[in-house]
Amino acid sequence: MAAHAEVLPRPAYPVHVDGADSPDASRWLWLVKWLLVLPHVVILLALWVAFIVTSVIAFFAILVTGRYPRALFDLNSGVLRWTWRVGYYAYSANGTDRYPPFTLADVPDYPARLEIDYPEQLSRGLVLVKWWLLAVPHYLIVGVLLGGGSWAARSDGVHSGSAGLISLLVLIAAIALAFTGTYPRSLYNLILGLNRWVLRVAAYAALMTDVYPPFRLDMGAHDPDLSLSNPDSPIS
Repeated sequence: MAAHAEVLPRPAYPVHVDGADSPDASRWLWLVKWLLVLPHVVILLALWVAFIVTSVIAFFAILVTGRYPRALFDLNSGVLRWTWRVGYYAYSANGTDRYPPFTLADVPDYPARLEIDYPEQLSRGLVLVKWWLLAVPHYLIVGVLLGGGSWAARSDGVHSGSAGLISLLVLIAAIALAFTGTYPRSLYNLILGLNRWVLRVAAYAALMTDVYPPFRLDMGAHDPDLSLSNPDSPIS
């Protein structure tokens, strides 16, 4: 009998996006979350301006040294983390009614979490092309997922332009929740997977990793590579 080939575990993608085991949102609060998140929107607009500036600075730092300055990396990770928490609360997922904290830091008990592995070394050559050329196929997909607005503009799920697939699915889930009291689990898993795709691309485009985002829909509440909710995880 031929020996079975050993199946090696796939390497973990360096952007880890987690949600709660199950969505916990009320039937009707989603109707006013656009108003409740306005304080976050104001802050996030300023943070995303800083994100763009620090990304430009990081570009030149990587080009010269091959390293992403750690302070800038932590800041930009925090902006993406804050964005994900607000989006999860509001119209990127409507997964919780627990109001997002005003902090860049990780909040282990909040139902939406994001961590990005710090790269000790980055390619000086890739930094010239990955954010505008190599990422173009993903930009086309993300454009469908988010619609006419940018990720920064729709951090709370409220954005100008045409609605994207994620917004449409969240609306369908919210209507189902309103009339049945239950958030469809299959929709929740799909919505989390789509947001995970977007955040991976955002981190790659922001030069925070050289690992190309996979063309893979990793559905479900928890990151399939590394669950932030796992107490044995080194980053939990």
